[in-house]
Amino acid sequence: MTINCNGKLISLDQPKIMGILNVTPDSFFDGGKYKDETSILNQVGKMINEGATFIDVGAYSTRPCAHEVDENTELNRIIPIIKLILKEFPNVILSIDTFRSSVAKECVQLGAAIINDISAGLQDQQMLSTVASLNVPYIMMHMRGTPQNMQQKTDYDDIFKEILLFFSERLSLAKSLGIKDIIIDPGFGFAKNANQNFELLRQLEMMSFIEHPLLVGISRKSMIYKTLDTSVDKALNGTTALHMVCLQKGTKILRVHDVKEAMECVKLHDQLNA
Repeated sequence: MTINCNGKLISLDQPKIMGILNVTPDSFFDGGKYKDETSILNQVGKMINEGATFIDVGAYSTRPCAHEVDENTELNRIIPIIKLILKEFPNVILSIDTFRSSVAKECVQLGAAIINDISAGLQDQQMLSTVASLNVPYIMMHMRGTPQNMQQKTDYDDIFKEILLFFSERLSLAKSLGIKDIIIDPGFGFAKNANQNFELLRQLEMMSFIEHPLLVGISRKSMIYKTLDTSVDKALNGTTALHMVCLQKGTKILRVHDVKEAMECVKLHDQLNA
């Protein structure tokens, strides 16, 4: 199981870590933390040194009820960051967290290698064809609505069945347009309440029926810190516990804020299953 990232074949036979770099002022955990060149480069270097295979850069906060950001603002935020990172770390594999095809195209042309789309192409009808023309791996996530209204769209009859149907339809379209390397993300916290998130986690191994690599992003999310009656900044231990569950259920990429601890999970998981 491999994906082609700018000519590098990355094997997903062993789980990999995707480190999160939010360059937004309002992300739920690290909003506003990385707003100058030194802090950005220090964080990217730290994540690479701790074992991240991918760095996922986002310039549009997708937390629940996040403010809408126009296309120009997103581009003006993210383009200088892409240039900065690739100048300092030319071999890093950058993933771009965007649902806009114009942002995806600009960033890939600058050297980014993966597109990570929370909407699976539903927010921008040009996204799938754009990704196909760029010939890069594509992460498609399950979500209903938009970040602004998704928490009002949690009325499922059978959440797992509906997610499987969603991916069946989106994968069929993506493949018909020529996208080769596709990774699926069930979208923990996106149009799902806490009970639904845990229901999804309990059945996560069933996602293997889709036969595409599975990415999970649960790092420090409210399903963890609200369940533990704590805060987002104290949610690392809970995150680590659920990361191991995800790995045991077949997750191939963990998208995380804390790379070192996630890598420790991967190493222990590998030893456990040796």
